[in-house]
Amino acid sequence: MKRYEVVAIVKSDLTEEEINAIMERSSNIITERQGVIAKAEKWGKRRLAYEIKKQKDGFYFFIDYAGEGSIVSEMERNFKIDDRVLKFMTVTKEGAVTREGMDAEVAAAEVKRSQIRIETENAGANKDEKAAAGEARPGRPAPRKTITREENTTKGE
Repeated sequence: MKRYEVVAIVKSDLTEEEINAIMERSSNIITERQGVIAKAEKWGKRRLAYEIKKQKDGFYFFIDYAGEGSIVSEMERNFKIDDRVLKFMTVTKEGAVTREGMDAEVAAAEVKRSQIRIETENAGANKDEKAAAGEARPGRPAPRKTITREENTTKGE
């Protein structure tokens, strides 16, 4: 097995369901051919550096997977056929990969995602408490005190 990363740009005016369908079809190609998906992410809508097929914006998505070379050729064939896909690029990462190693990496990533979710939920609650108490957030200065006109004037005036 080899490790691959694919980045694809689809038309920005597609609905969420259409984008999910394209990603799902790519994922099915990988899993049907005994590949393992390590990560699949939507990067969102971005401005293109130059027009592609009369489009100025595109929706990016990324898939990191391991599998055989036939997976790459089948995915690229599907991307070429689908006129909703503006551009795609597949990159081979160095070194061979085992299925057990990929499964362990996927499990570790899932644990990390769940920890981040828990931390952000707790941070949101703590942030609300600190804001109510008027405390400064880490890495930011304390809120400024509002100076009234009476405090700003000198006694001689």
